[in-house]
Amino acid sequence: MADDYLELLDRAKGKLPETIEKHERFNIPEPDILQEGKITVLRNFVDITDALRRDPEHMLQFLLREMGTPGNLDGRRAIFKAKLSAAQLMERIDNYSDTFVVCSECGRPDTRMVKDGRIMTLECDACGAHRPVHVRKTIKSNLSNELREGGVYELFIHDVGKKGDGVAKFNNRVIFVPGTIKGTKVRVKVTKISGSTAYGMVTQEDVTQ
Repeated sequence: MADDYLELLDRAKGKLPETIEKHERFNIPEPDILQEGKITVLRNFVDITDALRRDPEHMLQFLLREMGTPGNLDGRRAIFKAKLSAAQLMERIDNYSDTFVVCSECGRPDTRMVKDGRIMTLECDACGAHRPVHVRKTIKSNLSNELREGGVYELFIHDVGKKGDGVAKFNNRVIFVPGTIKGTKVRVKVTKISGSTAYGMVTQEDVTQ
């Protein structure tokens, strides 16, 4: 009788689909982007946050900080005021997932963010593990080495041009800034870029480089 039971049990196990014993790989949707001049639109942004089960605003603020660029939500889209590639966005989305979504013990995305006082903890519903969320210090991306029209930069005026405009430098570009004085540090919004030369104006906006 026991032998018959064991034989039936072996047959039942043999018919089980592999997905019951093995978790399917967690896949994040690929960024669907649209370039509009110096603007990048991530058209499936909310689809990505839905897959990660995270608040769109929370993830957007992370991406803006990582990219060093301003931006906003527009319905189900995210708009970045910089020219970005799908690969650049995917890299930062993966960083977000590793930090705020994936369980470090079982590798599953079935987690919740729970705040305990000042400490944010990631609790896993799949294995029961929990860990504090450690947000790595943001390393300025390569975007900080690029001069962008509309970008705001803190610049040092090291000279004055023939027409009386202040002259600053950013990497290999010369930036002319009217109304500035040699030896001062100012916030400058870039209004035009032409070859190795750029033009800007003093602004009170926050630095976005």
